[in-house]
Amino acid sequence: MKTVWILNHYAKEPGIAGGTRHYSLACNIPKYGWQAYIIASCIGQNPGCQISSSNTISFTSLENVPGGILWIRTPAYTGNGIGRVRNMLVYTIRTLLKNSTEYLARPDVVIGSSVHPFAALAGLKIARRYQVPFIFEVRDLWPQTLIDMGRLKAGHPVTLMLQYIERFLYVNSDKIIVLLPKADKYIVPLGVPPSRIHWIPNGVDLKHFPAAPLPNHESFTLMYFGAHGTANGLENIINAMALLERRDPNLPIRLRLVGDGPQKNDLMRQSKTFGLRNVSFESPVPKSCIPPLAAEADAFIFNLLHIPVFKYGISSNKLFDFMAANRPILFCCGAENNPIAEAGCGITVNPEDPEALYNAIVQIYRTPIDKRRAMGEAGRRYIERNHDYRQLSFNLANLLNVVAHHRSEIVDLKHSKHYESNDV
Repeated sequence: MKTVWILNHYAKEPGIAGGTRHYSLACNIPKYGWQAYIIASCIGQNPGCQISSSNTISFTSLENVPGGILWIRTPAYTGNGIGRVRNMLVYTIRTLLKNSTEYLARPDVVIGSSVHPFAALAGLKIARRYQVPFIFEVRDLWPQTLIDMGRLKAGHPVTLMLQYIERFLYVNSDKIIVLLPKADKYIVPLGVPPSRIHWIPNGVDLKHFPAAPLPNHESFTLMYFGAHGTANGLENIINAMALLERRDPNLPIRLRLVGDGPQKNDLMRQSKTFGLRNVSFESPVPKSCIPPLAAEADAFIFNLLHIPVFKYGISSNKLFDFMAANRPILFCCGAENNPIAEAGCGITVNPEDPEALYNAIVQIYRTPIDKRRAMGEAGRRYIERNHDYRQLSFNLANLLNVVAHHRSEIVDLKHSKHYESNDV
């Protein structure tokens, strides 16, 4: 069995709130001849990565398959300031220490996964150490996303540094995995051949996500679970719910916002200012608890700001969870791709338009239950066809086989030339 190391600073397992992309891939690729070791950061609050103060690493096995998660202890932080930068650098440095990974099986391929580029740089360094192929996985287009959101200025020294690292990783990778369906339009102009770019989006582990029937209760429950960050633009949903409560106070529609993030306190204050009785805020739940939580919803709302970088598409974990849950979805997003329209499983409205969202909420509430059920089933079928992690793992294993085989051919050719020159 071949081995791949996946460096993802923010990797999670199902017992932790957050995305579990690499955990799901790692659990499914052994059937295709690969075992995966994920190298992730532990900052103390993750139940699966308890590390004593005298140690810097811990290990968690996967569910009944080869491989596991190597947790690297890193300092805690809040917000996006210097503390987070320090956390990134500590992860990178400790990952590069040979004694951190000495107990893992030697890699045949290394994947360095962004969001931030330092984890990917560490992956490139490790791949060169073992003389194996390196795959750069791009989960977010840094620094372009930060520029489009106004967090970085074009031409700033930090921006130029991140752009240099970005190009360096693109040029020095054997293959590039992208999650955004149109990311090639961003990457190819940087001098990368299209043949090096491969799309493996986010997905759902459907064997742990049964399709539940619509709930039978008097009130109509709209739900959002996931990050409460700037890009999510959840104030749009609060504004729409304020319109609903003012214009249609007798409609039994409520909104449950489940999750956490830097904007949560502001959203709670906004809701309190409006005096909303139809909105509740709840704590995040582990990934393993998402299916039963989703079964309590009648419909979901997916919302993003209108940001230029979304012209390269989106690949949202929570959106695919919404679709897997067999429920209709209100899609408030201007991204280049629209899975909801493709699947026919909901209503699309313009982003940052509370009036349009309010109308969509009333429309989905008044839609007959049979039609809502049909929408939900269409979304589930779309996930089964396009975003089941069993299929995505097969696609990843094929790519790993290609790069591992290609590199072995190169090594064999070098050896052959060496022997030929000696014979002469």
